[in-house]
Amino acid sequence: MSDLNDPVVARIEASPKYQTLKRRRNALGWWLTLLMLLVYYGYIGLIAFDKELLARPLGSGVTTLGIPIGIGVIVFTVLITGFYVRRANSEYDRLTAEILKDANP
Repeated sequence: MSDLNDPVVARIEASPKYQTLKRRRNALGWWLTLLMLLVYYGYIGLIAFDKELLARPLGSGVTTLGIPIGIGVIVFTVLITGFYVRRANSEYDRLTAEILKDANP
């Protein structure tokens, strides 16, 4: 466990690159959270307030419009998770390595 009075920790926290990393990561996290909430609660809102739309059959089978929309919510979740992981593995990991390199002379 790292000591908060450690000079390396202090150098990292004072680093402009660290502040940039925190700002970018937090901003992206909040935007993705907002998007996920809109998609999820939008779907729940459709279930609550427009059951007839989701109950419309697709073709002559028993599948309704609600099934592909629900699958779309799941696919959207996987896609934004993949987007975040890709961003973290490229940009954020690179910035983290630079910060650690600068902090440990």
